[in-house]
Amino acid sequence: MGGLERCDGAGYRVGLRMWELGSLAPRGESLRDVALSVMQDLFEGTKENVHLAVCQDSQALYIEKISGAGALLVKSRRGGRLPLHATGVGKVLLAHAPKEVQANVLAGPLARFTRHTIVEPGRLVRVLDDVRGTGVAFAYEELTLGSLSVAAPIRDASGAVVAALDVVLHTTGGRPERLAPAVRTAAISISRSLRDQQIRSHP
Repeated sequence: MGGLERCDGAGYRVGLRMWELGSLAPRGESLRDVALSVMQDLFEGTKENVHLAVCQDSQALYIEKISGAGALLVKSRRGGRLPLHATGVGKVLLAHAPKEVQANVLAGPLARFTRHTIVEPGRLVRVLDDVRGTGVAFAYEELTLGSLSVAAPIRDASGAVVAALDVVLHTTGGRPERLAPAVRTAAISISRSLRDQQIRSHP
């Protein structure tokens, strides 16, 4: 079917047919198209990793990533998945996910990636409450030691959270509270553009 291709060495890679099918997915591509210029501006201002993710099968699915030579090496990749409870974008998505998704994640087990990973359901519930209240999420070395994530929600025309945006940097890169307004403003800008696009598409 062309879903996979054999590499020159050992193993396989995604085939052109699979890539073609993925490119036809309207949700990810339209969101990515709307977000990309804002993500680029955020990257230019920070020189750090910038991610766009959506919730899929109780995981954070990364649909875009912008990074540079000087940015922190991270586990994320475009098309890859990471846990909701241990990432900045994941906490935003989980905080605004349907109740059944939250219940499924909180029922655990919550995987521990570092000594800082939040694996206690009650503590995670309190963190998610804070995310909903403040409009921003932080992940301090919860997936990878030395990494810090600052994330904010992206909303559609109805006000529903459909994605999350974050910046991931080294813990020595600065105070996250100072970065939060920039991330939140960028997410609001994407939300506004997404809303305008939806309005134009449905006159």
